[in-house]
Amino acid sequence: MREARGGQGPATWGQRAIHSALVRLGPEAPRYNLKLAAPVDPGMTPEAVLRAYAELLHLHDALRTRLVERDGDLTQVADPEGVLPVALLHRDTPEAAAAAAEELLGAYARQPFDLAGEWPVRLGLVLVDGLVRWTVVVLSHTAADGWGMRRMVRDLMLLAAGRTARELRAEREFAQPLEEAAGQSGPRGRRRDAAARRHWREKLTAGPRVLLPRPDGEPDPERTFPYAVLRSPALAAALPAVAARLRTSDATVLLAAAATELARLGGQRGFLCQVVVGNRFTELAAEAVTTLAQEGLFHLPEISPDFAETVRRAHGPALSAYRHSGYDKPRLDADLEELRASGVELADHSVFWNDTRDPLAALMSDAPAPGAAGERELSFPDEFPVRPGVSVAVDVVVVPGAVELRMVVDSALLGREQMAEFLCGVEELVLGVAE
Repeated sequence: MREARGGQGPATWGQRAIHSALVRLGPEAPRYNLKLAAPVDPGMTPEAVLRAYAELLHLHDALRTRLVERDGDLTQVADPEGVLPVALLHRDTPEAAAAAAEELLGAYARQPFDLAGEWPVRLGLVLVDGLVRWTVVVLSHTAADGWGMRRMVRDLMLLAAGRTARELRAEREFAQPLEEAAGQSGPRGRRRDAAARRHWREKLTAGPRVLLPRPDGEPDPERTFPYAVLRSPALAAALPAVAARLRTSDATVLLAAAATELARLGGQRGFLCQVVVGNRFTELAAEAVTTLAQEGLFHLPEISPDFAETVRRAHGPALSAYRHSGYDKPRLDADLEELRASGVELADHSVFWNDTRDPLAALMSDAPAPGAAGERELSFPDEFPVRPGVSVAVDVVVVPGAVELRMVVDSALLGREQMAEFLCGVEELVLGVAE
């Protein structure tokens, strides 16, 4: 790769948060890798594809950034030059190429990254008759979040069509990690960090101490975390109409529905959870390929019997959670440890909500029309090992023609029947307003 911009400096808040999570997960860290296997149709020469990837590395510093621990602190190092190994696989048929791409994707995704010693990118190309038919990319979560990876794919397609990094950089501005860290270290960034950590301390001293009843005794350390998926075309069709009727965002509608159903299952009047926030509130951030997502803290003191009223009540707390979702994670952890040491019992914040839908993608997608055909599908496709610090985790994902709610739960707290109640209950609350 030709020389690109380089430098080093403090890690960003997002890099610190993800880095600490990956270190804590240890052998389980690869499950946070971001992965993509995409067909190339019509095929392209390897030279053309590699040129596009070289331009991509030149365009986005995060893809050349290593994270190095020095003197107890985390430093980001953007290399101005280097070599990225690329796997080239040759197959005889399109079917064999697709199978090879899937196999390579799995192998890449299962490997942890050496965050200090290698770039956070793995690349493979699968060729048939001398042309690239599949491209395989795996990123460390320290390099990008889901939004950032989607922007990376968009830019890659532009570069593959013949554009250059210089042209794209001239057309739009976007944040690079070193620039982001510099802003966070400045006066405005320090004020934002202090306000966010104050928000967390206040909410964790005011929220419910228990969200779901816990059985007596220590839970089985070998228990599993069942994984459930609800695929709902009707939910995808109803959400825009319900959001317009209640004059709020569809993200708030879904969050309020989740709060209602989980509070009901736990027998609670209020609700608190960690909400994954993309932190892309400016144009500079919206166009960036980096990791900006962090958890905000959503606290709804009281659920109303009327769901529409609960949605209205959720609007302010949701905005507050989003506003206070950027902070220095190690400093927040120290704050919370200090509270515990002083005898404060913190609220239960083991529930995680991650609405992964990209607003831009939603506007461009072929969403099903109200009343569109398609039955809900509920399945339990997998089980996972114990996830420390997690009782419930729900992801909201867009799939062709539907919205999926993907749920992982501590089996010591909820059974599969209750998981189904929660997922179907969220859907039914939204559809009830749409009728």
